[in-house]
Parts: sequence; structure tokens; C-alpha cells
Amino acid sequence: MAEILTPGDENDLANIIAEAVTAGAPLEIRGGGTKAAVGRPIQTAGVVSTSAMSGITLYEPRELVLSARAGTPLVEVETALAENNQELAFEPLYLEMVLGEPAAPSTIGAVFASNLSGSRRIYSGAARDHFIGVKAVNGLGELFKSGGRVMKNVTGYDLCRGLSGSWGTLAVMTDVTMKVLPSAESSQTIVLTGLIDDIAIDAMCAALTTPYEVSAAAHLQQSFVARLSDPELSALGAPLTALRVENFSSSVAYRIGKLGEALKAFGDISVLDEDWSQIFWSDMRQLKVLQGSSDPLWRISVPPKSGAKVVESIKAHHPTCQAVYDWSGGLIWLVMPPISDAGASEVRRAVAASGGHATLIRADAATRTAVDVFQPLEDGVTALSGRIKAAFDPHGILNPGRMYAGV
Repeated sequence: MAEILTPGDENDLANIIAEAVTAGAPLEIRGGGTKAAVGRPIQTAGVVSTSAMSGITLYEPRELVLSARAGTPLVEVETALAENNQELAFEPLYLEMVLGEPAAPSTIGAVFASNLSGSRRIYSGAARDHFIGVKAVNGLGELFKSGGRVMKNVTGYDLCRGLSGSWGTLAVMTDVTMKVLPSAESSQTIVLTGLIDDIAIDAMCAALTTPYEVSAAAHLQQSFVARLSDPELSALGAPLTALRVENFSSSVAYRIGKLGEALKAFGDISVLDEDWSQIFWSDMRQLKVLQGSSDPLWRISVPPKSGAKVVESIKAHHPTCQAVYDWSGGLIWLVMPPISDAGASEVRRAVAASGGHATLIRADAATRTAVDVFQPLEDGVTALSGRIKAAFDPHGILNPGRMYAGV
């Protein structure tokens, strides 16, 4: 087992990376290790964990800005925000139980390194849109920083966006600054039951065209509904389509009523009150309905109207695959049967036909070695990615090959 190194600050980290460059010893970069099973398996001489670089370094509720060291547990950040009725508006996902029992809590640095956003992305934007400042160490052991405490401080290259979704292959973040927003006073959710996938997507897309500010839109096939936390919802015995509205209490009641009227052609409507609504969307953040399995899991992003067609195309080859739709059909969590290539050929073909991208989130090491885990890049993008990698990490020390072979 590779040695786990836990630098206490950026200077320790810089020294570790500089020594690794001298020794030609690549390093695996991780926070709490909750997402270590995402990506291609890599062979390294050691593991660097940012977990010891922890703590909120700046929080100004009136300015809606928070800075924290990269190894700070996500739950610690969200607890501090909740005490001031604020939140990370993009609803970062908790993947722990989907990928297996974690060694440590998910960290705020990993939130931005993976750029995985929850159901509210369609309303509030992605994680990278709230990432406004960073300190990091590159693959030469050099400390750098970008951005600041306000969006207008970003000049030159926006390295926050460049590092978002890079999965530790370009640099190791040591401190991150983010925009935060007030939490909604009230939340209610409209539920439609019994809709097939394509009709459910029509309903979700119709809801998003209304002026009633739908902040989340998801559809669960019947087999997944049975896994929900709430016993009344889990006993429905039918597919479930959920549309969330958040705002001041009086406004939510009005908007829910109007939205229900706008969607009455799609069938009977019920409303989840504040408590039920919170429980349901908490399940979505934790991907509860996808837990308890080791079957391959894909995260597919396509134009919303194409969601059902993509799944049907894949089902033609793998009839037992199952899907959870989020982002009004634009995000698909697809569970495949346990086959050798995780259905990669059919997934890639279906995604190419509709436009979009797919990432293999859960699979065994042999499968993640044999197939492309992240969306294959076009030749020009591959060359550009190689140049960016060479600029940040010319010796290939940081998570080499985790996203793409040779990068």
C-alpha cells in the first residue's frame, strides 16, 4: 500500500511535490478519499491527502463569501452556512455511499476538483460558477493563487474554472473561496405519478418554461421510487416526477398553486410540504436510490429533451438498465447490468447521437482500466489538454492518467 502523506500547509505540500519531481515519483491526490474510485486506476509512489489542511479561514455572511482550506469537510462548511441561513446554492453531491464506505468525510476542495453539482444546478449554476478564488500548488511544487473574494477581482486567466473538474491532475488546491447565497425560507415540491420517461421529461421541461422559478426537476422510475426514505413515497408503486419551488413562504404557496394549474394536463398532482420536500431532495443529493449496489453507474449529460431517447437507445441493447433523471432530463444516472465493459459502446454511441458527455462513476478497477471513464476528447481538445497538463504538471506527477491515458 502506498504511503499516505498529509501536509499541514501549502509549504509542506510544495516540498512534498518538489521532492516527488526530483525522485520521479508520481503522486495520487485526494481529499477525504470519498471519490478515489472515480477515474482510471493509477499507479503511484505515494498518496497526498489534503485532509490535514482543514478549517474555514474567512466567512463574511453579509458579503456572501466564504474561504476554507481545501481539506475542510463539506459538512463543516454547510453547518457554518446553515447557522446563518445560507447555503452552497449548487447543492454539492454526497457520493460516499454510492461509491462505498468512505475513509473520511468529503472535502470542500474535492467539491470543486470534481465539479459535481446537485439538482439545483438548473437554477443556480454549477459548482464552478460559485468558485471565485483559489490557492494551489502545481506539479513543480510552486504555489500560486487566482481570483479573490469577489467576481470582479478575476483578471487574466480564470484558473478557478480551469481547475474545476480537473480531478487533481493539474494542481493541488490548498484554499478555496466561494460565493454563497441565502437559503430559501420555504420549499415545497409538486409530485406527478405514473408518467413514462418521455412524458415526464415533457412535464419537467414545461415547468421550467413557466415564470414560477422551479429550482429542481427530477424523475424516478418505479424501481427507484421504492428506495426513497419517506415510507409514503416509497410505497407509491409508480414512477414519480418531482418539481421543487423555493422562495418566501407566501410566494411558494402561490407559485405551487399556479404551477399545478399549468401542469394539470399531465395528470393528478400532489404536493410535498416543507418536511417531505427536504427529505426527498436530501435523498437526491446523496443519490440514495442508487446506493447498495456495485453495478456500473454512468453519469450522462445531454440536452433535456434527448434524455429519454438516449436511455431507450441503450435499453435496446441492455433491456435491464435503469435510469434516474435530474435537471429536467438533462442529467441521467444510468445503472447498467454487470457486464465486462459496463455498456460503454452503447452509452458512447447514444450520447454521440444526441450531443453530450458521459462519465463512468462506478465500476470495478478492471473495467475502469479497459474503457474510457471520462468522455473521449476530440483530437484538437486532446492536444490542448496535453498542453495545459504540461504547463501545470510537466513531469506528470499529479494523478497521472486518472482522467486520460498519458495526461
